[in-house]
Amino acid sequence: MFSSKKDTVFIILACFFVTNAIVAELIGGKLIQIGPFTMSIGILPWPIVFLTTDLINEYFGKSGVQKLTIITVFLIIYAFIVLYAGMQVKATSFSPVNDDNFRAVFGQSMWIIVGSIIAFLVSQLVDVFIFWFLRDKTGGKHLWLRSTGSTVISQLIDTFVVLGIAFWLPGKINGTQFLNLALTGYTCKLIIAVLLTPVIYALHYSIGKYIKR
Repeated sequence: MFSSKKDTVFIILACFFVTNAIVAELIGGKLIQIGPFTMSIGILPWPIVFLTTDLINEYFGKSGVQKLTIITVFLIIYAFIVLYAGMQVKATSFSPVNDDNFRAVFGQSMWIIVGSIIAFLVSQLVDVFIFWFLRDKTGGKHLWLRSTGSTVISQLIDTFVVLGIAFWLPGKINGTQFLNLALTGYTCKLIIAVLLTPVIYALHYSIGKYIKR
C-alpha cells in the first residue's frame, strides 16, 4: 500500500500524533482530582504525543516533525470551526444533549483549542530544536537525554500557555488555581516522560529493525 516500510511507519506515527493531539483538545475542559492534585483530563493523551514526536524526530528529522505540526495545527483549527458551527445549530426538543450542555462542554474546548494552537506550535518547534541540539552534542548517543530533555522544556511552555488561555484568561480559575494546575500538570507530564523512557527505547529498536528488514 505504501512505497516503503519507512512510509508505513511515518503514517502510523502521524495518525497517533494527530489523533491524540486533537482528542486532548476535545476532552481538556474536564478537571480531575488525583489525591490532593487537580489537573485537566486532557493530559491523558499527551504521553502518546511525546512518544511519537521523539520517534518522528529520530527517524524523519526536523522537517518530519515540523510538517506534521503544521498539518495538526490546521486540523485543530478545522475542529474549532466544526465545533463552532455545531454550537450555532439549535438542538431539537428531544435531543439527549441540549444546547446548554453542548455549549458547556465544547465551548470550553474552543478556548483550549485557541490556547493549544499557540502553545502547540511554539512547544513543538522548541522540542525539535532541543532534541537535535542534544542529539548533535552527544553524537547520536543517549536517546533518553534528548527525549526527556526536549520534553522538559517544550512541555513547560505548552502547559502554562494552554492552561492560561483556556482557563485563566476566560476567568474559569483564579491566578492561584492556575499556578497549581500548571505546576501539577507539568510535574505529571515530566513523571510520565521519565516512565516512558523504556518504551521509547523499545519502540526505537523495533522500528529500526522493521525498517532495515
